[in-house]
Amino acid sequence: MFSVAYYALAATIVVAVAFCGWAMSLQRRRRRLGALQDLHDHADRLEVDLKDCRERLQRAHAVMSSHPEQPAAGEIEARHAVDSGLKALLRQRIWIRDKAPSASQRELDEAVDALLRARHQLEPRLRDLDDAQTALDTAVREQIHKGF
Repeated sequence: MFSVAYYALAATIVVAVAFCGWAMSLQRRRRRLGALQDLHDHADRLEVDLKDCRERLQRAHAVMSSHPEQPAAGEIEARHAVDSGLKALLRQRIWIRDKAPSASQRELDEAVDALLRARHQLEPRLRDLDDAQTALDTAVREQIHKGF
């Protein structure tokens, strides 16, 4: 009753559906692995940025302060802000370690977005810090040249 062509068509459809399912599964796995890699990469970059910020603040304070052992008024707040950022990053890393392997794709994407937002918020502050450090270095050089 059914011809060989009908069975061949049915087999082709089954193979095509199976292939599409496999391809979609592979795409989901790649997206998930990419999100996990992005989480680790952005966390690493944010940590480097925060530590760099802390070092720059310490250098600036050492140059500006007549008593480097005593923190300046704004230095304490800046140090607390950087320390808070590092603590938040540690909590994020713990979440990545403990929860990310079983998290939904949406949760992974949200975590990546949160790290990206944090880095984007820090970037202008690092540029401002660079500008301030440049101005401070210039002022110190001018004072040294005036002294000679």
